[in-house]
Amino acid sequence: MNTASIRLMPAALALALASMALSAAAQTQPAQPAEPSTVQKAENAGEKAWDATKSGTKKAVNATEGGAKKAWHATKRGTKKAVHATGNAAGKAGTAVSNTASTAAEKTRQTGDKIGEKIPGTPQNEAAKKL
Repeated sequence: MNTASIRLMPAALALALASMALSAAAQTQPAQPAEPSTVQKAENAGEKAWDATKSGTKKAVNATEGGAKKAWHATKRGTKKAVHATGNAAGKAGTAVSNTASTAAEKTRQTGDKIGEKIPGTPQNEAAKKL
């Protein structure tokens, strides 16, 4: 062999080993993720919007159900209070009417007795004579 090929052989060997090392290193390193495409970005945005809509819908349904229950209970309580108040007012009105009617009847009897005292032959006239 001549001297030129002896010098060339280690250089070629070094180059071959270096290329194998680079190839092995490239295989062991994780691949850098490529930037998502426009379609992938749109799909991701769509999924996020769907999740947000589902979550918002659940919250709205729960809030509506809670509000409906509160309104039902408030209506029930208000109705009970109104019935009780109406019963009390009716009782008081009935008592007032009864008292007024009793007073009117008593006054009518008293007036009838005074008239009867002036008519001869009535029990009121006879009672007035005895006094």
